[in-house]
Amino acid sequence: MVETARMAGAPTTPVETTTDRFRADVLDASMRQLVLVDFWAPWCGPCRQLAPILERLVAAAAGKIALVKMNIDAEPLIADQLGVKSIPAVFAFQRGRPVDGFVGALPESQIKGFLERLVGPIEVAGDALDAAQAMIADGDLAGAESLLQELAGGEPPNVKAATALLRLYVDSERFDDAAALLDALPEVVRRDADVAAAAAALQNAQQAQDLGEIEDLRNRVNFDPNDLQAHFDLALALNAKGLREEAADALLEIIRRDRSWNDDGARKQLIQFFEAWGPMDKAAVSARRRLSTLLYS
Repeated sequence: MVETARMAGAPTTPVETTTDRFRADVLDASMRQLVLVDFWAPWCGPCRQLAPILERLVAAAAGKIALVKMNIDAEPLIADQLGVKSIPAVFAFQRGRPVDGFVGALPESQIKGFLERLVGPIEVAGDALDAAQAMIADGDLAGAESLLQELAGGEPPNVKAATALLRLYVDSERFDDAAALLDALPEVVRRDADVAAAAAALQNAQQAQDLGEIEDLRNRVNFDPNDLQAHFDLALALNAKGLREEAADALLEIIRRDRSWNDDGARKQLIQFFEAWGPMDKAAVSARRRLSTLLYS
């Protein structure tokens, strides 16, 4: 199967080459098309950030470029011969020789420009946001973060990318990074409904940081059902763990027992949950209906 991919032109996935295969995979192949060689190592964080960007752009080039990867830990000879001193290092080969290259995990826009100078225009067919979400689903948070940072840092910022990056930071409990990103966004972007929802999720998560274990909070509620602060703290902790229906239950119980508690704090917190969860969230729809019943029946 690997040999078939090599013979068919640019493979759909990168080829991992070796010193013995380098002539066939790179030098000979570059007589037919541009071959991009990515020198990397398993311990290299920037290499992991760069890899999905290269793969996406090579795929978008529609057969104009072949991508070859070389692990310099396992195969150091070629990298030494080419004078590679740091990684990631990318070399472009045409007609059997290196013609250009770059070092470091550059932004996608710069890499795209680099490739377009060699092969002409590249139309990126895939949605970069979808690619970032796929990386998150696959556990490649560093790759997703790099892509989302580039999109969110554009002029103007990509609002959906900024939202996704905020959510990534909140889900990873990187609250300082989320707050810094939020502060850096223009006011018009912060007013966007999705960004505002992510900001609300950040505030909720920050509130839940020092509340203790959920079981301890449950025990407090069970020991004294009239301890409304315990109900409130439990709601915040449950929401931080993604247990939205239970979190709503805890706040609704406060409202049922004492609507005026803490200056209507339970209802206000529940509204903030709704904002963070989104209007069509199942838990939000159910809790909003129950809240209306409590308030107006």
